[in-house]
Amino acid sequence: MDSPGNEPRLTARILPVVSFTFVAYLCIGAPLAILPAYLHLTLGVSTVLAGLLVSLQYVATFASRPRAGRLSDTIGPRRTVRIGLLACAAGGALMILAALFRHDLGPCLALLAASRLAIGTGESLSATGATMWGIGRVGTERTAQVISWNGVGTYTGLAAGAPLGVLAAGRFGFGAVGAIIFLVCVGAYLAATRMAPTAPLQGRRVKIGHIVAGVSPYGMALALGGTGFGVIATFITLYFAQRGWSHAALSLSIYGLSFVGARLLFARAIDRRGGFPVATLSFIIEVGGLILLGLGRSQALAYLACALTGGGFSLVFPALGVEAANAYPPSVRGSVIGVYNAFADLSLFLAGPLAGAVIHAFGYPSVFLSAGGAVLAALAITLWLAATRVKRLGVAGGVRVR
Repeated sequence: MDSPGNEPRLTARILPVVSFTFVAYLCIGAPLAILPAYLHLTLGVSTVLAGLLVSLQYVATFASRPRAGRLSDTIGPRRTVRIGLLACAAGGALMILAALFRHDLGPCLALLAASRLAIGTGESLSATGATMWGIGRVGTERTAQVISWNGVGTYTGLAAGAPLGVLAAGRFGFGAVGAIIFLVCVGAYLAATRMAPTAPLQGRRVKIGHIVAGVSPYGMALALGGTGFGVIATFITLYFAQRGWSHAALSLSIYGLSFVGARLLFARAIDRRGGFPVATLSFIIEVGGLILLGLGRSQALAYLACALTGGGFSLVFPALGVEAANAYPPSVRGSVIGVYNAFADLSLFLAGPLAGAVIHAFGYPSVFLSAGGAVLAALAITLWLAATRVKRLGVAGGVRVR
């Protein structure tokens, strides 16, 4: 076991590659705070169509996650990250073109859809590759820490991207957000090129079908738990507008900062307590936040609810992810993480149109209460997974590495 004095050294090896996840999610966060309102209020599309267009990003991410994991296992993480950054840069360029065609609705929506697909693919490749790059730099026994730090990169990117997007769009127009994405990704690509690669992990390969079957229960819990972020990310700005509240982007930043804070404060809880107990408590806190968001009647309570939801969901991904990854040999860890990630992407994709339909039928508060019900289902799956852990590990034929 590594001594506590080694922690700063290990963290210093993880952070450079996690920075590429930060860049990928900066590209997501920058348009996220302005795109729903731009689509609905400026271009005049319905809330359902706005939710669908925002969520198209998650279609591409979901479809490319298993491939991103397999690429990390075969061609190596650095090449996977570089391909992802180029895809994100293309998404930024398409946003610039969409802004130029804003008075012609058909081409504008087509370009925005293509942009969402490009950024979704780029995020998948960049974040999955960065995770495996970090594991390659510090060892598979540090998987939980790499996943945790990768999540920090995820939500600091979202927290920084949301106000950046609002500021850039407010001063220079929607196309300026695309220009920022393009320039940041090109710079990150050049930085990745200068960093030393890590070799793919060697060992026994497992068919992707077997991995999908074994990881699916963990992924379903993650997907249901992720609906809280899905509805907040997609509709919190419109919810604030409907209430007559200002500073909606701050709610996304509060969510992200709470998420990051929980990761930093309780990063070692998974090693000490185990993944399932941590995930159980996390889901309970997340449910409380979503109920408060649905029933609260003030802007301050909405901010508090976003903080509870973000802090509650913070440790779910690494907690359940480590339990899933430890059931398989290290040589296919990228594929396992890719498949596991895909369920979160599926959740975020479905959250947009389904939440739009719920809002249309029942109003904004009901969508947050519905998400709370989904998180309760995730809690039930987690308790079942914990109760049947030994049997599943035997079927998967994996070995515990913790």
